[in-house]
Amino acid sequence: MWEMLWPLLLIVGSNCFYNICTKSMPEGANTFGALTITYLAAGVVSAALFLASVKPNALLPELGKANWTSYVLGLSIVGIEVGYVFLYRSGWKVSNGALTSSMCLALALLVIGFLVYREHISIKQLAGILVCGLGLLLINKG
Repeated sequence: MWEMLWPLLLIVGSNCFYNICTKSMPEGANTFGALTITYLAAGVVSAALFLASVKPNALLPELGKANWTSYVLGLSIVGIEVGYVFLYRSGWKVSNGALTSSMCLALALLVIGFLVYREHISIKQLAGILVCGLGLLLINKG
């Protein structure tokens, strides 16, 4: 059970800090300068965890296992970061902006799962899509 729970808790906790920090980024700060500092910090932490988790003689072979997905993931992360910074700078509330983007993401991934990975969509999921759509309308009406 813990094996499935701790990653979820890490994601939720990290996302809370992520959205608080992104919302709190000084408006006058250059977005890309601030993100450069962000990525340097993330790079240092990632490198330290990589070095701590791999035997010294396996460093290069482990790096060699990466493929195009690491590069596209990097580009995706930049898109997410820049999107959130400008989302909040354009006036979205931290609650509505994050919730709206998460709901839209969930809907998009449901469709991608169905079309690309041939995942089954149940009646309950279809009902969830309708509820999410209604929720988006209600959240963003006020």
